[in-house]
Amino acid sequence: MADSDNSTSFGCVTRRMALVGWVVGATGWASGGAASARGTMADAIPDPALALWRELAAAHARVQQLCRRQQLLETKLAERVDFVGAVVRVPGGEETVICSLEALDRLIGTRTDMAAIRASVAAELADRQASFDAAAAEIGYFAGLRAERAAFDRVEALLLALATTPATSLAGVAGKLDAIMREGEAWEDCSAFPWPQIRAARDDLFRIGPQMTQGTFFPAD
Repeated sequence: MADSDNSTSFGCVTRRMALVGWVVGATGWASGGAASARGTMADAIPDPALALWRELAAAHARVQQLCRRQQLLETKLAERVDFVGAVVRVPGGEETVICSLEALDRLIGTRTDMAAIRASVAAELADRQASFDAAAAEIGYFAGLRAERAAFDRVEALLLALATTPATSLAGVAGKLDAIMREGEAWEDCSAFPWPQIRAARDDLFRIGPQMTQGTFFPAD
């Protein structure tokens, strides 16, 4: 596996597990939400924060699509290739499973009596890695991983842009709070301060905002 792909695969899997939950809660954004906004005051007087919120919806839909595809590819890859690792028995010690040369070197240390064992295990790791890389490339695993990583980066960039873009309407403020709340719920337990307070403020805007600004599209619509 190429170093760049190897160094990011576990990070992508972790982010995938967190963000899929976020996406599931926002599946109506890019479709029904955008459609219901046509011809409303929100379109007549554009709010840059609300526009970013909509972009975020589309970006999360893209993340969801790529996450599902990558999960299928990982399952397919696991069916074709055994784990990329080897079992090492240190003389006088127990068997240890290692998955890299770095782990092997840490295990052996400066022991000169294990030179032959190291050479044998290193060759086994190289063979297993080559088999993994070939199978992964054949099914498009690495390309999918790069696309998934780019999609995650797009979501993070939009979240940053949303945080630094002033809202010009109550709908824009509601969108900001909604993005904060959904992102928080994806990563951690939101039962403690300040999450209940943020959730309450968001829900208040969803309830009061449409009454105050008739005809304006709100994120919860």
